[in-house]
Amino acid sequence: MDSLDPAQRVSQLLVFAVGGHRFALGVSAVREVVRAVAVAALPKAPAIVEGVVNVRGALVPVLDIRTRFSLPSRAVWPDQHFIVASAGARVVALRVDRALDVVSVPAEALESASRVVPGIEYVVGLARLPDGVLVIHDLESFLALEEARQLDSALGEGSLGAGGSARSGGWVPA
Repeated sequence: MDSLDPAQRVSQLLVFAVGGHRFALGVSAVREVVRAVAVAALPKAPAIVEGVVNVRGALVPVLDIRTRFSLPSRAVWPDQHFIVASAGARVVALRVDRALDVVSVPAEALESASRVVPGIEYVVGLARLPDGVLVIHDLESFLALEEARQLDSALGEGSLGAGGSARSGGWVPA
């Protein structure tokens, strides 16, 4: 991940909150942050995929960070954000409680996740900040190979017909 390249003097990270925890993504992967909207269910998608949303005319899968990190589920509400980002060649949206800030982190404050916890999944690194440690997600590994195949199949089947429903806990955007 180029945003954690030790040769760089400073890395830019987008900090976000989920379930009372702070996480980060390298800004080079982030396309935009948008307000959360109702998510259309995507039948036959892997459990990590909440469904899809329309972002500027493109169907973008919404990934559930809470499921991946065993955090309690929460319905979609308009005060939440979607972080639209590149996960390799795929564009995804991460549903987060709130996008907080972009921070600059000097190279000496970054640590490779594998050096701290060998074999850790979905995490590329850790950032030591004055107010705590940030876990930096690795979006390229966030979907397991089989989950990516399952998602491709679900998206390819055109399963968003008239019977699709929104998983929104009752909230539907006006």
